[in-house]
Amino acid sequence: MSENVLSQSQVEVKMGFNPKGLGIAVLVGLLIWVIPTPADLSVRAWNMLALFVATIVAIVAKAMSMGAATLVALVISGLTGLTPIKAKADDVAMLSGFANGTIWLIGIAMFLSRAVIKTGLGKRIALFFVEKLGNRMMGVAYGIAIADLIIAPGIPSASARGGGIMYPIMQSIADAYDSKPGPTAKRAGAFLALVVSQIDTIVCTMFLTAMAGNPLIAELAASQGIQISWMTWFLGAIVPGVACLFILPYLLYLIYPPELKHTPKMAEMAKEELKHMGKMSKAEWILALDFILLLFLWTVGDLAFGISATVSAFIGLAILLLSNIMTWKNIVSETTAWDTMFWFSVLVMMATALNKYGAIAWISTHISESIGSFSWPVAFTILVLVYFYTRYFFASAMAHISAMYLAFLAAAIAVGTPPMLAAVGLGYTSTLSMSLTQYAGGPGPALFGSGYNSAGQWWSVSFIMSIFSLIIWFGLGGAWMKLLGWW
Repeated sequence: MSENVLSQSQVEVKMGFNPKGLGIAVLVGLLIWVIPTPADLSVRAWNMLALFVATIVAIVAKAMSMGAATLVALVISGLTGLTPIKAKADDVAMLSGFANGTIWLIGIAMFLSRAVIKTGLGKRIALFFVEKLGNRMMGVAYGIAIADLIIAPGIPSASARGGGIMYPIMQSIADAYDSKPGPTAKRAGAFLALVVSQIDTIVCTMFLTAMAGNPLIAELAASQGIQISWMTWFLGAIVPGVACLFILPYLLYLIYPPELKHTPKMAEMAKEELKHMGKMSKAEWILALDFILLLFLWTVGDLAFGISATVSAFIGLAILLLSNIMTWKNIVSETTAWDTMFWFSVLVMMATALNKYGAIAWISTHISESIGSFSWPVAFTILVLVYFYTRYFFASAMAHISAMYLAFLAAAIAVGTPPMLAAVGLGYTSTLSMSLTQYAGGPGPALFGSGYNSAGQWWSVSFIMSIFSLIIWFGLGGAWMKLLGWW
C-alpha cells in the first residue's frame, strides 16, 4: 500500500499544478471580475485587471509554472476578447508581446550565457580573481565580486551566475577548511553564502542585461514615455553599485564575521584548478572577444551606429554560431531561455493592456492620492520603501515587478517625482530587494539550501544589509543622479 500511495506533493507534480494554489487564483480572479466595475473605469479594464491579478496569484501561490500560468491567461484574454488576435486602434493584440525587441534581447543574452558556462570561461574568470585575492577571506569576497561584475552583462540570470558559477567555488572554499553546516558553519560557509547572495544582487542591479527582470522594467517604463537604454541603466548604477561592492561585503564581514580570516589554502586551490583547466581555449578567446564587442555595442552602438541593443545581441549570437561555439541544436535545447521568453511576452502584453485600457492610471491615482499631501521626495521615499519590503511576499522577481512596478511608477510620477529618477529608482529597487530572503530569487535557494545559515540568520542579516544598501543607492546614488541631470 505504501509504495502505491503518492504524497500530495507527488500528485501535484504529476498533475503539473498545485490544485490549492490554482483554486485560490481562480477564486481571486472571479471575485474581482464579478465585483461591480468602478464608475471611473471601463469594464474591459476591470476584467483585464481581474485576469492579471489572478495570474500573479497563480505564480505567487505556485499553482503552476510561470509558463503554464501565463499560457492560461493568454488563452482567457483571447477568448474573452480582452486582447483580440487582430487588434483595432484601441485594442492590445493578443500576441503583441512576442514581437517585442526587449524580449528577444533577454532571450539571446540567455543563449550567450550558456556559452560562458559551456566553455568554462565564467569559471576561469572567477578562479583567476580568487587566486589573486584569496589569501584572506575578504579577498575571496572581493574576488567573487570582481568576477561577477565582469561576467554579469552577458549572463542575465542571477541563478546561473550565483548558483552555477559562484556557489560551487564558495562550497569548495568551505570544504577546504572543513566548514560544514552546523557547529563549523561560521568558520567560512555561513559568511560566504550570504556574501555571494549580496554580491550577486548588487551586480544584477548594475546592468540591464544582468537579470531578466531589468529589461521588463525598461519596457514598462517605456509605456510611461521613459526610455531606459542599456547605457542609461548602467550610467545611473555605476557609482552606487561600485560603492556597494566595496562597502557591503566588508560591512557583512563586520556584523557576521567568519571565524577564518586568512585563507591561503583557497588561493592555492584556485591556482591548481586553473592549472588543471590549462590555457584558454580558442572557443574561450572568441567568446571573450565577442563579449567585449557586445559591451561596446551595448554602450555606444545605438548612438554611434544606430544599432539597437537587441540587434547587437543578435550579432553576438551569430558570431558564436559561425565559430561553432554554439550550435543551432544548443540554442533550440536551451529550454530556460525559451520558457522565459514565453512568459515574459505574455506579461508584457498584459501590462501593456492594463496601461492602455486605463487600469494602471486608475490604480496609480488612488496610490498617489493617499500620499499626495507629502512633498515628492517624501512621497517617493514612501513608495520605494513599500515597494522594496513587499518583496517579502513574493518568491519571484518577475511576479513582484509585474504586479507592482508600473502602478508605483505612475504614482511616483503623479506626485511630482522626476520621471527618469522614478523609473530607474524603482527599477534598481526591484533587483536590490532580491537578497532580502532566501526565496526571493537568484541564487538564494541554492545558497540557503547549503545549510550554513538558519532562516533567522539570513533574514536578520539581510535586513540590516538592506538598510545600508538603500542608503547608498538613494543617498550617494541620488546625488550622482542629480549630477546626471535626472532630477
